[in-house]
Amino acid sequence: MKICKNEVKVPGLVIMRDISIAKSEFVADQKAVTKIQDFMGDEELFRYCTLPQILKYVECIVGPNIMAMHTMLINKPPDPGKKSSRHPLHQDLHFFPFRPADRIVCAWTAMERIDRRNGCLVVLPGSHKGPLKQHDYPEWEGGVNKIYHGVRDYDKNTPRVHLVMEKGDTVFFHPLLIHGSGMNRTEGFRKAISCHYASSDCYYIDVKGTSQEKVEEEIQELARKKYGAEIIVILKDAWMVRGRLVKGKRINM
Repeated sequence: MKICKNEVKVPGLVIMRDISIAKSEFVADQKAVTKIQDFMGDEELFRYCTLPQILKYVECIVGPNIMAMHTMLINKPPDPGKKSSRHPLHQDLHFFPFRPADRIVCAWTAMERIDRRNGCLVVLPGSHKGPLKQHDYPEWEGGVNKIYHGVRDYDKNTPRVHLVMEKGDTVFFHPLLIHGSGMNRTEGFRKAISCHYASSDCYYIDVKGTSQEKVEEEIQELARKKYGAEIIVILKDAWMVRGRLVKGKRINM
């Protein structure tokens, strides 16, 4: 709440707003904010990333050298009628210029009861065993939030599982798992907090000529709007400044 009201300034923090809210009159409180990203510089929120209840599972997957690479506090708003509170089915690895995928994991924790009414996570079980797929903006009538890319081609006959979660429940998932979330059909905000962890033994890749090049181009565009036309941003560099060591030694990341 303090961040939303600009009472606390956090270096590197990214505040996002729903496309429909962004076009309406701005009010400086949580109702205008749909997501807080990259809160590694905020000690209060970063405590989540260091919780032993979380790290004991993360270490089983990524090993002893643990980096927090991407953090989010999601405040999914009541849908304004444009269906813009949906998040298209996607694979998180599409946004990450580091590998191997098997040494990356997301911890996603419900901050209140989350079910299909307020837009719970939906996953395609087993999809993490497949390749990284082509992503693009879905052609949705109500518009799509910035960098909300979706998987272009997937088996629509694959059974979906909706993750109903109680407050404090946590799910851990692979960066190739195809997942998304539905509309928030309630009048309240749906809150969750998450962190993508990676082994510091991971390595960066060049996304030029790959399906991930579009992500680099969009980040370049956003950086130019914010900092000026002369700035050059490489996706690898954008992630290197985000990462923060949680446990063990910082090696490559």
